[in-house]
Amino acid sequence: MSFETNEHAQAYWKENLRLLITLLVIWFTVSFGFGILLVEQLNNIQLFGFKLGFWFAQQGSIYVFVVLIFVYVLKMRALDRKYNVQEDAE
Repeated sequence: MSFETNEHAQAYWKENLRLLITLLVIWFTVSFGFGILLVEQLNNIQLFGFKLGFWFAQQGSIYVFVVLIFVYVLKMRALDRKYNVQEDAE
């Protein structure tokens, strides 16, 4: 992987870090915020017979994490193509 210019490399890593921080904030909000801090308010809502706060603490944060992994892969592929640093399958 080589960048065309130093500015491209800096822009690439800036976008990469912005994406990573965004996804980590989403994951933190869902796992800590919904699963711990807002559990009492969310427990007033039922989802498939379970309290929503319990569901987020036990399963929801895991599902969100897996979805975020796929989002990260798709966004990074697009970012790699944008800066022409993708790995070509030969």
